[in-house]
Amino acid sequence: MNPESIQRPNVLFIEDDPVLGAYVHEQLGRCGFQVTWQQNGNQGLVLAQSQPFDVVLMDILLPGMNGLEILTHLRRSHSLPVILMSALGAEADRITGFRNGADDYLPKPFSMAELRVRIEAILRRVALERRHAAAPIKLERHESQDLLFDETLCDVSFQQRRGDLTRSEYRLLETLWRNPEEVLSKPFLYQHVLQRGYAQHDRSLDMHISQIRRKLKGIGYLDRQVQTVWGKGYVLTAAPADE
Repeated sequence: MNPESIQRPNVLFIEDDPVLGAYVHEQLGRCGFQVTWQQNGNQGLVLAQSQPFDVVLMDILLPGMNGLEILTHLRRSHSLPVILMSALGAEADRITGFRNGADDYLPKPFSMAELRVRIEAILRRVALERRHAAAPIKLERHESQDLLFDETLCDVSFQQRRGDLTRSEYRLLETLWRNPEEVLSKPFLYQHVLQRGYAQHDRSLDMHISQIRRKLKGIGYLDRQVQTVWGKGYVLTAAPADE
């Protein structure tokens, strides 16, 4: 996808490292993105809440307010896509980020090619969702075994309790739900749902699946479960009768 074909997507980039910040700001601009670079967490949050950005790219360790705190504030009122960055191996940060509603996670160091792919994947996904929401068709709400899917909210509910899924989590669960008892491979789910190729060390899909399990359990839905099929992928299957 050529970013210029969708009228210069507007990226808010929050990073306090002056060398990395200047480099990413320049390179994304050359790729066709309109980039606003902010080095302070508090000021970054104000910008994210007050201006129409297409995606937020931010470090976790920031002065003023860290990236996880910014994400928590944003998710109270905004569905703006967020990509978090932090040092390679910071698993606790990744888990907390996805739990707080991050759309993606990029470990440092990273290449500009990978960063561009991640941003473009999110923009494609958001564009598809907007076109679907604007289409003059009957709202799709399908209910099975009391789990209700709401296409407009990109969320599920059970016994009037909302799952509070992120867009990525909703699409993953919906894809698995439409293919019950069928093992879907990681490469397929990365390409079909996350809109990018599968990389062996990319844990984003695993984190999203973990959050889906946690959130379904949190609203009391236990009839079906997302199970891991080692070496193959994931499957949505009926829970054992004794659970």
